[in-house]
Amino acid sequence: MASFLDRAMDTLVVPGFSRVGYAVRSRSFTPLSEMSLEGKTVVVTGHTSGLGLAAAKQLRATGADLVLVGRDATRSTSAGEVVGREPGSGSVEVMVADMGDLQAVAKLASTITATHSRVDVVVHNAGALLKVRERTAAAHDMTLAVHVFGPFLLTHMLLPLLAASNGRVVTVASGGMYAVPLPDFSRGHSLELPDDKFDGTRQYAIAKRAQVTLNEIWASEPSAHGVSFHAMHPGWADTPGVASSIPVFRAVTRPILRNAAQGADTISWLAGVEASTLGSGGFWCDRERRAIHRLASTRRADTAASRRALWDQVRAAALGSSA
Repeated sequence: MASFLDRAMDTLVVPGFSRVGYAVRSRSFTPLSEMSLEGKTVVVTGHTSGLGLAAAKQLRATGADLVLVGRDATRSTSAGEVVGREPGSGSVEVMVADMGDLQAVAKLASTITATHSRVDVVVHNAGALLKVRERTAAAHDMTLAVHVFGPFLLTHMLLPLLAASNGRVVTVASGGMYAVPLPDFSRGHSLELPDDKFDGTRQYAIAKRAQVTLNEIWASEPSAHGVSFHAMHPGWADTPGVASSIPVFRAVTRPILRNAAQGADTISWLAGVEASTLGSGGFWCDRERRAIHRLASTRRADTAASRRALWDQVRAAALGSSA
């Protein structure tokens, strides 16, 4: 019966993505506080609010040594202090880097490598839904840089430390990606929407689709042997990002939105649950693997050629001349 209810809620979307879905499914959850990550290093990006802050607090309770990464020094330090006041035996370290700035990401990875002998988990949570297009110093679309290129570079540079500890990478995606396919690279399209057709919500969804597809590709990438990859979506959660980026949606759905801790639950569970439970390359919500397609149009666009083109474009953008 529980499995039937889960599938029914997932199919109907609204109950599955709302706090109703979490309330029903979580009745069978083992408390996160029963997981132990003592002696393990967990890197979390975007920890200053919302899902990232909630996940950091949850992971603090597992005894993990946390490396929290934010782009604003003042907010990052303040949030780090909030996390540090939560019960937990591990250390809390704050590092400052803008995930949209590839030079800053490379410096971050080098610093982590120089100061840590192991990295067990990387949580890619940093993100933003921009109403108007912004570009990085390297002329990349900011949405793609923060959600796709920066995380790719950080993962690439931390692979040796992750592989040494049989580590895992957790990517926080969004159910919004269900509505968009991979771009038609065969027609010269790219991940970046043309300036005259820019729509912040759609560009965000494309970035999230790319994250989920790359998660599957990473899972079979020879260079990442020994590292497992997991993507998830949090359902509909009431976070500062939702309030500022899609206020109309929040106003309509607020009575059924999850809180940040409920949205972050699967992030923390993926970081700490027994590895044999997970496999690699899965897309998760509420501690269950989910399909990455709901529409025939997105499934048709997900070809081997499109995946290779996606990997090549992202790798070139993230790694530059070293790709």
